[in-house]
Amino acid sequence: MLENLQPAVGSTKDRKRIGRGQGSGNGKTAGKGHKGQRARGGYNEKRGFEGGQQPLHRRLPKVGFTSRVEKPLSLNVDKITSIANLEEITIANIATVYKLSSSTTKIKLIGKNAKNLVSKIKDENITTSGK
Repeated sequence: MLENLQPAVGSTKDRKRIGRGQGSGNGKTAGKGHKGQRARGGYNEKRGFEGGQQPLHRRLPKVGFTSRVEKPLSLNVDKITSIANLEEITIANIATVYKLSSSTTKIKLIGKNAKNLVSKIKDENITTSGK
């Protein structure tokens, strides 16, 4: 059943045979040009080396840091008034009046009236901006 498997026509090329005579187009210097460090045997260039010019990875500024501390989702209770009308404030109750992402585990209530809701909060993952 699996006989005569051949690659598609034109999908494969013969390998480049370097240093096999002038007729090959890659004879004599074998594609290395004339003299110089790169033409010598045993030559090995470091990753990112740019001929003595400052390499790109050293020219660019260091950037980026991702904190593993999870930031809470901030909800403004002055704009989302339905949160203030809840009897108890938990993540499950907030999800009934406001669409939350499934990855949300911490919520911070902000706004002028947030400190008035402290007594209603029944979940340790919910905080307020008010003291």
